[in-house]
Amino acid sequence: MSTNLNELENATVGMTVGVIEVLCLQSFNYWKNMLQQGQPLSLDPRKLYRGVGANCVNMGSCTMIQFAVGGSLKKAVQDKSGRKQLLPYEEMLCGIAAGVISATAGAPLELIMIQQQRKGGSLLSTAASIANPSTIGRGFVGAAIREGLWCCGYLSIPPIVRRNLRESFPDTFDSDNKARIPASLLGGLFACYLTHPADTIKTCMQGDIERQKYGSFLQTAKTVMGESGFTGFYRGATFRYGRMCCAVFMMDYLQALVGPLLYPAKFA
Repeated sequence: MSTNLNELENATVGMTVGVIEVLCLQSFNYWKNMLQQGQPLSLDPRKLYRGVGANCVNMGSCTMIQFAVGGSLKKAVQDKSGRKQLLPYEEMLCGIAAGVISATAGAPLELIMIQQQRKGGSLLSTAASIANPSTIGRGFVGAAIREGLWCCGYLSIPPIVRRNLRESFPDTFDSDNKARIPASLLGGLFACYLTHPADTIKTCMQGDIERQKYGSFLQTAKTVMGESGFTGFYRGATFRYGRMCCAVFMMDYLQALVGPLLYPAKFA
């Protein structure tokens, strides 16, 4: 999210970046979701890319909201403080707030994707099957926790780390691209392992809309803990961390690339 762009422009950049990330990394998402629910894995592309349409809409809309809201919040903090550069905790709070807000769109779309991955079916038929008040919001709490910390992990932490590395070790990190790699690894580590328990609970809830095994957020947490102990909350974490490191690098790189390509006058 750039302070050079307005909310609509940041939203356009965010949607573009989000869709590119999904198309490249959908298989990681499928494997992670299946492991979390105790389902068998597959290498069949027809299964790997089940729900990719809903996920493109999900990541496109969520990243669009995150970029727009995050950029707007950063501008507001800048205007109020009179400083050109935000303090690290300000960057992180802006990211968390943007992520929580984006979950209002993301949770229902992920519900559609996970139901498609479990049961097959088209985007429209699956959407119709969950379009009722008792189901449409299933998994929202987990999604809000995850998106808040995830957004902080990819929008706030990499710029902070990248900036500090370039200032502290200018000979080693003499370009943004060199500093992006450790910044992405750290941002991905933060985003993955802090958020994975909430993501596991959310995924289990959304895979079981009939509530045969998993009930509310707390009931699902108790079930996972009872079955597998604390490690159960980290089922699928390897695939998620791999995806997140790639995604954090891609998003950090692409937001710096796509913005100037779409709006060159704003970066002149």
